Amino acid sequence: MLFRPVIKGIFTPNLVPFLDDGRINEGELRRMVNWLVEKGVSGLYPNGSTGEFIRLSFEERKRVIQIVVEENRGRVPILAGAAEANLTMILDACRTYADLGCAAVSITGPYYYKVSQESIEHFFRELAKRSPIDIVLYNIPQYSNEISVPVLTRLALDCPRIVGVKDSSRDFPRFLSTLHAIKPQRPDFVCLIGCEEILFPSLLMGADGGTIASSGVVPEVIMKLYRESLAGNWEEAKRIQFKLLDLIEAMLYGTNFPEGFRVGMSLRGFALGTTRQLLSPKEQSDLEDIRAKVACILADCGFEEAAHACRRQAGGAVPPPRRDEAAVPGAGGGVDVNRIVQEVMKQFRAPQPPGNP
Repeated sequence: MLFRPVIKGIFTPNLVPFLDDGRINEGELRRMVNWLVEKGVSGLYPNGSTGEFIRLSFEERKRVIQIVVEENRGRVPILAGAAEANLTMILDACRTYADLGCAAVSITGPYYYKVSQESIEHFFRELAKRSPIDIVLYNIPQYSNEISVPVLTRLALDCPRIVGVKDSSRDFPRFLSTLHAIKPQRPDFVCLIGCEEILFPSLLMGADGGTIASSGVVPEVIMKLYRESLAGNWEEAKRIQFKLLDLIEAMLYGTNFPEGFRVGMSLRGFALGTTRQLLSPKEQSDLEDIRAKVACILADCGFEEAAHACRRQAGGAVPPPRRDEAAVPGAGGGVDVNRIVQEVMKQFRAPQPPGNP
């Protein structure tokens, strides 16, 4: 029987650091891999959306995977992004990543051109027949063709090589429908959520984990949320989930994605360099405000390395969110998440009583 590494838990989408001349900063990428593994993440996910794979050449994408695999040294499973533009390139990537020892590849529906669900199903069936490595389907309709739940269900039940789905649609009812349609018939099919705002609710309803961008910035916090969920400590997991909302709000919505996450990781001590997406002068100025806000949140969490960049307003408040909302929707009708983060989230780094995970 074919051994399959377990794709379960929190997989960190790897950011890609750049040098001043635009080349990949390979040394810093290696340092990031080691740091994340030492912080206890379940797995690594290079060449995802957070890693800006679309802004890299095909050869650069393969090089990123090679670096991550080399530096990981088999410590955690690697889910390699292989969302190429056509079947030939995807299979080339699949062969390369299989030879390198990755656990599986993540592949979106076809992107740029709109195609039918019939075409999408046929495409993935053909890919499943020919791929030398397990496949996790990546549903992200914001950037690619949606893989409908009926198509996903048929593929899951008919194609052993397709072992899971990563859903970044931000559609929680759709994710529940996926769990309901597939898990009773194929319990081993992996269902990962790609939206950190609904990580705990997804775990509560049976998700196997997630690809969580903020786990690259605060892996300690995300892994604590995951462990508390597994242990059935629902109140603690819920408390952490709510306290994460303000940090996610600042990094995800304050600027062009994934600039906020690059800012967050730079505040943890990494040299990310300049992204390949140019920012306007106003966006660069706004990014400084976002950096200050993220720094204050991280400092209040106990991550002292970020404190130097925190600029507080009069009265000690952190800079306001970039959007108009004073409170995050869904956080309880006007809950002051800033206050909660400042007063309570610092406890993440506090010593835990004996017996706590």
